[in-house]
Amino acid sequence: MQKLLEVKELKKTYYKKKVPFVVVDKVSFDVNKGECLGLVGESGCGKSTVARIITHLTAPDTGSVLLDGAETLFLRGRQERWLYRNIQMVFQTPQDSFDPRRSLGDGIMESIRNQGIPKVQARKRMYELLDMVELEREFACRYPHEVSGGQCQRAAIARALAPAPKLVICDEATSALDVTVQVQIASLLKKLQKEQGLSLLLICHDLALVQTFCDRVLVMYQGNIVEQGAPDDVIMHPQKAYTKMLIESVF
Repeated sequence: MQKLLEVKELKKTYYKKKVPFVVVDKVSFDVNKGECLGLVGESGCGKSTVARIITHLTAPDTGSVLLDGAETLFLRGRQERWLYRNIQMVFQTPQDSFDPRRSLGDGIMESIRNQGIPKVQARKRMYELLDMVELEREFACRYPHEVSGGQCQRAAIARALAPAPKLVICDEATSALDVTVQVQIASLLKKLQKEQGLSLLLICHDLALVQTFCDRVLVMYQGNIVEQGAPDDVIMHPQKAYTKMLIESVF
């Protein structure tokens, strides 16, 4: 398969009272075009930090991130807009990612208008995106606090799709939702992946969800990728002690 994203030797160190703590330690992996890749591991293992580095929310100590073969870590200003057109992120708590003073429709439209699209066309596109994520158009007028977590997450996915990205990173995007809603959101993402030709990086601690929806899975522990492969292989026949412990704790 053709590579879309290449992450090479990422390292990130934080300091607590001047004592270094390595959160991400020489992490390398690829995301192929049209693939859904799962990244699993316990809280604090470095999964979200990897996502934040890829999306320029955090700078690494060392390493490289290539998108379609082009280095992204050194992009700044207008060049950085290219990155945000092609990589979007969906967060764990969607209500926190929207401005509480603005409607969901306005939040989605802002992402469209940032591409230089006139207001009338942006509004039309916003309604198309609501249709795409299976939300009634009336939700455009509602505020984040007026909708359920699942509905707000659908709106967040619509906003992420606004620039027609190549890669969507979902950072625990279903973990704050009820179990049935988690499956609905994951099914929606998988459907959109096929329809839009998206690549997905699904950061998750739910192994059952990963086994159902992902093409490959990476297992992360203490800042390192310790195991990877097809979900059924990794979950049914784990090779590493940590993976076995993680699976036993869940199942």
